[in-house]
Amino acid sequence: MSEYQGCELPDDLYYDLDYVWVRPEGAGLFTIGVTDPAQTMSGRVQKARIKKLGVHLEARRHVATLESGKWAGGVPVPFDCTVVARNEAVLEDPHLINVAPYSDAWIARLRPDDPAHALERLSTGAAALDALKRWIDRYQVQCLRCSD
Repeated sequence: MSEYQGCELPDDLYYDLDYVWVRPEGAGLFTIGVTDPAQTMSGRVQKARIKKLGVHLEARRHVATLESGKWAGGVPVPFDCTVVARNEAVLEDPHLINVAPYSDAWIARLRPDDPAHALERLSTGAAALDALKRWIDRYQVQCLRCSD
């Protein structure tokens, strides 16, 4: 796990280099969530809506909408996919995103239409971490973990 400006940046994830992370889960499934810098910029998340199971989404469509006191925005999927699971814990307690963005606060599990090419628009490894650090610098983010 890398850290920069207080932001956790797991090296084993794939990133859209804006605010979404993706983790391959095996059996052709992928988990999607929001990065630590993104949750910090959004402020305390107060509301979450996640698409229902079975919904098909085209790349860049929103699988979820998050709202805080100062921001509302969607969580875009990086590939055409179907929602196969959604995190009920986040629906019940959206603030969980501010506390555990990479573990307990995943947003949804997705089955891509084309699993072999699902990660093509995403970055990982050192190149992704360097790009995320530039993003953090550009927006002058200092990550914080909101407490309950």
